[in-house]
Amino acid sequence: MLNDNHTACRYFVTYSGVKLPLNLINPLTDADLQNRITYFRGYYDEQDRLIACEKVVYGEIEFVHRYEYHAGGAIKRAEIVEPDEGPRIMCFDAQGNLAAQSLS
Repeated sequence: MLNDNHTACRYFVTYSGVKLPLNLINPLTDADLQNRITYFRGYYDEQDRLIACEKVVYGEIEFVHRYEYHAGGAIKRAEIVEPDEGPRIMCFDAQGNLAAQSLS
């Protein structure tokens, strides 16, 4: 579990698209996880927005995304963390357009 700010944790096969936040698709049940090598674990807030996701491969976390949103619902901030790299921070304006990014 990433944090306590979520109301739901769901599992998926993969994601679609290239825009952030990731669009997790093909839901999995708990039983499906027993036979999966790779899957995505998504954490959702009370408004059913994806606030974090983890890519899990052979039981290890390959990367983590954390998201924050503007009051209007557009993505505000994305933090992407990969095990061998520092976090990458991306900030977006109220329309969801990339405004700034940095590598830590």
